[in-house]
Amino acid sequence: MSPRWNPHPDVRTGRHVVTNLHVHLVCVTKYRRKAFTDEILTRCEEIMREVCTAFAADLKQFNGEQDHIHLLVHYPPNVQLSKLVNSLKGVSARLLRREYDTHVRRYLWGGHFWSGSYFAGSCGGAPLTVVQHYIERQQRPVD
Repeated sequence: MSPRWNPHPDVRTGRHVVTNLHVHLVCVTKYRRKAFTDEILTRCEEIMREVCTAFAADLKQFNGEQDHIHLLVHYPPNVQLSKLVNSLKGVSARLLRREYDTHVRRYLWGGHFWSGSYFAGSCGGAPLTVVQHYIERQQRPVD
């Protein structure tokens, strides 16, 4: 890389790689029960930030409603997204159940907190149609 190159702060550089990976995650409570309060969402965000830090990822944005949360995570290429999500959900479920046991048990039972599924969508950069058009216009060699 040129020493004059000043990358965007979200661009991560490694020995042989330059990346800018963001994912939009949505996690819902088991049975979409309305278990979240403002206080619990605030604590959930703190927990999620700590987990992301442990993965060398950055929680850029967090918010939620009574039955689900949204996260925008900037992560390095060596992180397996499924393992990150598993840790985010596992650690938060364990700590939120412990810290807000009485409240959580009114909505969620059987040791469950999160639904087994989640949404993960890649985001950032150019729109897909722009990338497709760029690839189509490459100068393919003619034999």
